[in-house]
Amino acid sequence: MGEKPTSSRPGEFSLIERYFAPLATNAGAVHLQDDAAVFAPDAGCDLVVTKDMLVAGVHFFENDPPFDVAQKALGMNLSDLAAKGAEPKGYLLGLGLSKDISEEWVAEFCRGLKLVQDQFQIDLLGGDTISCPHGPLLSITAFGQVRKGQVVRRNEAVAGAQLYVTGTIGDGALGLKLRLDEGLADKCGLSADERDFLLKRYLLPEPRVAAAQALRDYAVAAMDISDGLIADLGHMCGTSKVRAQVQLDDVPFSGAASAMIAEDTAFFETAITGGDDYEILAAVLPENTAAFEAALQAAGLSCARIGELLAPEASEPAIALSLKGEAYTLHGAGGFTHF
Repeated sequence: MGEKPTSSRPGEFSLIERYFAPLATNAGAVHLQDDAAVFAPDAGCDLVVTKDMLVAGVHFFENDPPFDVAQKALGMNLSDLAAKGAEPKGYLLGLGLSKDISEEWVAEFCRGLKLVQDQFQIDLLGGDTISCPHGPLLSITAFGQVRKGQVVRRNEAVAGAQLYVTGTIGDGALGLKLRLDEGLADKCGLSADERDFLLKRYLLPEPRVAAAQALRDYAVAAMDISDGLIADLGHMCGTSKVRAQVQLDDVPFSGAASAMIAEDTAFFETAITGGDDYEILAAVLPENTAAFEAALQAAGLSCARIGELLAPEASEPAIALSLKGEAYTLHGAGGFTHF
């Protein structure tokens, strides 16, 4: 059903023709002139599908620029595909707009989508726009492909595998802290560049699509870190029936995150348990670690080995943490949950 025009925004079909159809260049999408798209992976490939929803006030701030919101929404989904070792191919968009959202907001939102599309050479395949009381509400379903039998699951980790993370951990969670307290950057003695780095890492995830080949070649299990390092490692251990030992001294932090932790040690737990990292957590067999590290380096990505996986024991915790050679116990929650 078409949306009725408002004083500040054209109706549904005008918006589609003006802003969304130009994003749908794939032949199967027929410029959004039909009710469904036709899409198939390349010969010899499996289709990989993921979906994320975002709502203002939960996953982003209501005053965040729509240009950035679009990049975050699409980047989150591409991060899921990357962790499966998949090559991104396209996406569907569900968009709920409240009456106060202007045409200019939609134009900037689509400009953000176009930036990510161009970066990763993907297209909009279709979707739906609706009117909703409180918006924007976003739902993206992303499609990728991987050679048959090569998808990297989270539930196939094995005892003896070494644990790796890409990039740096905790930047997104600390960036959220800065958003919630405008004076916090000054209290922590952050430079303007350090503050801006953390704020950007929160709002604009960098999907590690470049890691997909290395994951396919060398990882036995992988997942993206969206709910926090400790929580997502717990998901991997739980589904794979293994336990983990993690040396927290080896968890990589950015210079900006390290500066905040040095000012207040409470930010250490924020960093290792907070969400919005969108880095990759991977389990790699010992004989493949050197090749895995080299492959990531060749792809322009950094990584750090943070621990190992062990066989489960009833008397041992699923995740054992150590810091400076001593057992470490978390003082707060272990990660982000929606409910």
